[in-house]
Amino acid sequence: MIVLTYNGETNVSFISNAFAQGTATGGIESNLMSFLPLILMFGVLYFIMIRPQMKRQKEHRNMLAAMAKGDEVVTNGGIVGKVTKVGEAYVGVEISEGTEITVQKASVTTILPKGTIKSL
Repeated sequence: MIVLTYNGETNVSFISNAFAQGTATGGIESNLMSFLPLILMFGVLYFIMIRPQMKRQKEHRNMLAAMAKGDEVVTNGGIVGKVTKVGEAYVGVEISEGTEITVQKASVTTILPKGTIKSL
């Protein structure tokens, strides 16, 4: 609370009233400036996290589409084997001579160069 005396008159003024009577700022311009940091954070988030993930997903889809019989692959579980048959959603993988398993196509993480299994 502020007490002002001028020419014998006492005037009581509250600080909150003084701040409330401040000058008005530009409405639309002020709102845009307050959202600018939020917009910048989403832009940075997109370029640092979302875009690279989308790129990896696209590369993985292309790799799965190019997979063919005879390719040597590694699955999510670390199983190494040779592709014996390729279906729409599943792949047959020979993990040793005479032993074949069926895994989901999406679980194949890497296609290895030819001859990698023999060198293991």
